[in-house]
Amino acid sequence: MHISENNLIPDDFEVIDFNRRLKSWYLENHRPLPWRETKDPYKIWLSEVILQQTRVAQGLPYYERFTEQYPTVFDLAAADERDVLRLWQGLGYYSRARNMHFTARQVVDEYKGNFPQSAEKLLKLKGLGQYTAAAIAAFAFDEAVPAIDGNVYRVMSRIFGIQSDMLSNEGKKEFAALARQLVSKEDPATYNQAMIEFGALQCVPASPNCTVCIFGDECYANAHQMQGQLPVKIKKLTVKQRFLNYFIIKQDDKLAMHERRGRDIWTGLYDFFLIESNAPASAPDDLAITDPVFQNLLAKSRLTEVLKLYSHILTHQRLQVRFWWLEIPETERIDLPPGMAFYSHEEVEVLPKPILIDTILREEGYL
Repeated sequence: MHISENNLIPDDFEVIDFNRRLKSWYLENHRPLPWRETKDPYKIWLSEVILQQTRVAQGLPYYERFTEQYPTVFDLAAADERDVLRLWQGLGYYSRARNMHFTARQVVDEYKGNFPQSAEKLLKLKGLGQYTAAAIAAFAFDEAVPAIDGNVYRVMSRIFGIQSDMLSNEGKKEFAALARQLVSKEDPATYNQAMIEFGALQCVPASPNCTVCIFGDECYANAHQMQGQLPVKIKKLTVKQRFLNYFIIKQDDKLAMHERRGRDIWTGLYDFFLIESNAPASAPDDLAITDPVFQNLLAKSRLTEVLKLYSHILTHQRLQVRFWWLEIPETERIDLPPGMAFYSHEEVEVLPKPILIDTILREEGYL
């Protein structure tokens, strides 16, 4: 396969034929998904935010709930952030929901509810990266720009034999240049959907079935048995180990909770009194408890350990989590640690919570 010096496409490769075959495959094999049946930039944007780091099967119910609860960008902009986070519960990466809510307000306040109609202008919205801006511009406004997600990186790398690190600046430039050459000027929306779907269904990460691939004869990876090596992704992910110790303070069926603030995980969600330790703790005595208010609570309560040890894996963190119940007699008058308040059973149910907190309360029979 000979590639010209200033052209990433082989001399004998027909872009028009590539696009024709890709579109034919897509029309025959694509999944019927609701955001593909609309040109509404709001719904397209909503789907893209939900599907970041989320599988389609998991994201679809959330998309349906959000479009039902907030059918327009005006509805989402007018929503309370707590309600948005509650509806998002279980998807993880809660900063996506907060950014989404902020962006909805930005579109309403700065653009009168009309999304900008080019990828370049869409990039000015909070939380929109190159891929999301290009996807909205192509799908909603038919701008001839390539939307390059992980699926598209994989397809291009394998078919055209790109061996640059896809996470490096040089690699990104190489992929972007190739993508600009491939994108259909006549039907960029279908082209981009087809590239993404081809990577999701046919050119899958592990063990793709190359014998039935429409590009099997032209594919560099297939010819050189490099499906497992392409695309090249060198950057290693550093995972931090954390040990969280939660105390569920309960009195008269009410639970003490507080809203998480700052730049840590789960900002804007509600959890219990927390002590983080440098190593696993088997009992409260293992923890350096210096808060006099909490020490007083311990003295006045009945302590019960939740026997199950929970592991919760995030992208950059692995959490090992232990829970204890602190049940305080109804007659005791107590002070709670700063920032904490008691919430009724009904209030706890509707508060936006990390899925881990929701899980423990359901497994313990509280919810």
